[in-house]
Amino acid sequence: MKWKRNDKEIGKPILEYLEEIFDKELEEGKLLKVCVGTDSKKAEKGSYKFATVIMVSTYEDLGGGVIVGRGGMIISSVYNHTFKQRNKELVNERMVYEVGKSIEVSYEIAPLLDLYEIKLEVHADINPDPKHESNKALQQAVGYILGMGYDFKVKPEAYASSHVADKLC
Repeated sequence: MKWKRNDKEIGKPILEYLEEIFDKELEEGKLLKVCVGTDSKKAEKGSYKFATVIMVSTYEDLGGGVIVGRGGMIISSVYNHTFKQRNKELVNERMVYEVGKSIEVSYEIAPLLDLYEIKLEVHADINPDPKHESNKALQQAVGYILGMGYDFKVKPEAYASSHVADKLC
């Protein structure tokens, strides 16, 4: 995957780039959390545009149990994928593909996060309300994430996929 931050391509391996960010932020006394999420939109000629994001959130402990947010960084990759199947079941396949991409990235960066003791969440752009098509993939996607041992969020708390990645598609 080709990663960007602030519309500039990152010219080094993602683990090296993240390690530099972690070192800088931790040196400044910040607390960190990483969320990985993917979203997609229909593109042209039966293909879909996907965006996967690594969101590094920063926090500061003010003492007395008070922790405040201090912003964050968004690292993203945008790419296309075409599915062979073109019927109603595609929604389920696409949702599981989104989750799979997020898990793939999470798996790649997990050793670094473990080294720095940084919490990781996988965000799935799946609606828990049965009225929505994406709900059909909920059990399969959540099982996939939990099976890999990651914490997860679904809509509306899945902001890395539902908001950040969504804007990049």
